[in-house]
Parts: sequence; structure tokens; C-alpha cells
Amino acid sequence: MMRFHISYLACAAAIIGAALTAAPTAAAHQTTHQTRHQTTRLVFPGQSIQRAVDAAQPGDTVLVTPGTYRESVTVSTPGLTLRGTGRETVIEPGTTKAADSCAEHGNGICVLGTKDRDVEGVTVASLTVRNFTGTGVFAMATDGLTVRNVTAVNNGVWGIAQERSVRGLFVKNTARDNGDAGLFLANTIKEEAGAADTQGTVVEHNRLEGNRIGITVRRLRNLTVAENHLTGNCAGVFVVGDENKPRAGALTVRDNTVADNNKSCPATARLEALQGSGIVLTGTEDTLVTGNHVTGNAGTSSLSGGIVLFKSFVGTPGERNRITDNTLEGNAPADLVDTDTGHDNTFTGNACTASRPAGLC
Repeated sequence: MMRFHISYLACAAAIIGAALTAAPTAAAHQTTHQTRHQTTRLVFPGQSIQRAVDAAQPGDTVLVTPGTYRESVTVSTPGLTLRGTGRETVIEPGTTKAADSCAEHGNGICVLGTKDRDVEGVTVASLTVRNFTGTGVFAMATDGLTVRNVTAVNNGVWGIAQERSVRGLFVKNTARDNGDAGLFLANTIKEEAGAADTQGTVVEHNRLEGNRIGITVRRLRNLTVAENHLTGNCAGVFVVGDENKPRAGALTVRDNTVADNNKSCPATARLEALQGSGIVLTGTEDTLVTGNHVTGNAGTSSLSGGIVLFKSFVGTPGERNRITDNTLEGNAPADLVDTDTGHDNTFTGNACTASRPAGLC
């Protein structure tokens, strides 16, 4: 037992960049390393991540060593970092029914503020969360949440999701084979409400594969989706608005690679069947789509095509959206598709061969 723990400590010490002052004993207690008045709490296989999180103070790090952990974890401590050692740190559903709300909703990791106060500065990084019936990583009422180098695989709803939050950063994550969106960001899904200002949320350098939709941005403003790689989904990027005020939009979708999103997904109560949709704007305003490389997205849905402007599902047209300087090839029924009836949507400088209606390339 002593040799087992010492080997894990050697790995963990290398990761946190400092030697531990003492080796752990065989007792089943969380190991801590004190530095600069902040604590790094090490979690080993067979121990509880939630117990370490509950014991942590603002600014602490909970470092989860390689292994498989069968539990859901709720974080509500500001400034906390929950970090694994990479894909080999795996969180899966527990084998016994848990009483906490995160597990009850089928979610893996939940980062939760309250109705009156956002939880600030939480980081979730460098781990795998998989096979949950709900969402891999779910966040609500957060300010400055960072989700980095997380692999979210085969979760029933979303891979990584955030609602009612501001200033988020989602970077270098992989979301694969999730039931709905790989990355889902929204104002709220519990009511019909106007778009929320994210105050600069950034979604960049993520890889989205085999999901229903790669990235969904629903009823939000002031957000950037940049340099992501989306392939093998039913649809690549969906930016969704409606008639509520303020309107969704005032955001940027730029420099993404959106290729071969030709998986076939059946219709749902909210959305028709999907296949071959690259980037879709529906019911949005003042959105810039630029510098994207969109290829090989082909289908027969009204939402199929390379870059598609589509009036919202309650009939609200988009306005003042700019589709500029994108490279498109091999998309069907066309590289650019505009079935919107809104005013002042513009298509300029795009390298493409076919559009509906003609003349947009």
C-alpha cells in the first residue's frame, strides 16, 4: 500500500511542480500540500472527489490522480480548481444512487452558483467525463468559469454546457458522441427569455465530433466562437435566436473548420431532422461569420448547406448579419443558403461556387 501511494505522489508532485514534504500514509485521508496559503488536495482512486471539494477553500486546487472515479461532483466554492492529470483521469456515473442534485439530474460535474450570486473563478481541467445520462460538465450562474482540456464523451444530453453565466472560457476541449450538443451555451432553457449578454465568453480551439450539434449558442450576445474543429456531427454550429428582446446576436463566429458534418439525426420536438449543416444562423442579428473553412456538409434538410441563414422557428427573420471572407466547398444543396426574409443581411468576399439564391458567392 505504501509503494502504491508513493508512486502516485511522484506523479502528482511532477504535475503541480513542487515536491511534497512527506509521503502519504496508508490511512484513507486526502493528502494536502500547502503552498502560498493555498492548498492542493490530492485524490487517489478509491477516494471521494466530492469530499476533497467540500473540504477545499477558495483558491484551492483539487488534483485528481489517474484512475476511474464513479461519482458526480458539485463545485460551488469560488476560485476552486478541479483538475485531473489528463484523459487518464476519468469520471463516470456512480454505481449507487446519490442524493445530490447533480447526480439526480444525470450530470457528471456541476459548477453551480445561486439565484442571487454567481460562483466566480472556477476551473475544471484535464480530465475525462463520460457516460452520464445528462451532461458531462454542467454550469449555471458562473462568472469567469474556465473549462480546459476536458474530454466529454457519450453523455446523454450535452458534453459541456453553461447557462445564465458570464465571462466563460471553453478552450482545447474534446466533446464526442454526445446526445445533443458537444458544447451548449444558453441564457436559460427553463423559460422563453431574451438573449443574455455573456460579457465576452470565448469558445476556442475545441474539437467537436459525432454529436447531434457541435456547438449550440442559444439566445446569447457578446460571445466569440473561434478556431474550433467540427466534424462528423449532424450540424456544426447553431446560433439560435427568436422574437424575444433583446435579440440573440452581436457575436462572432470566426476561423473555424467545419467539415463533413453529415451524420443523420431524427427530428425532435424543437428541431427538424438534421444532416449536412455547417454553420446555421436562425433568428439572429448583428452576427459576424468570417474566416471559416466550411467543406463537405451535405444533406436535404431545409437547414442543410455550408453557411445557412434561416428565419427563426417562430418566424422571426434575422437582421444585419454579415457573412464575409469564408472559404466554402462541396456543401449541398449549396455553399451559401439564405432562406431568411430579414433585412440588411450581407454576403461579401466569400470563396464558394454555389448559392441559394444564386449570386451570393
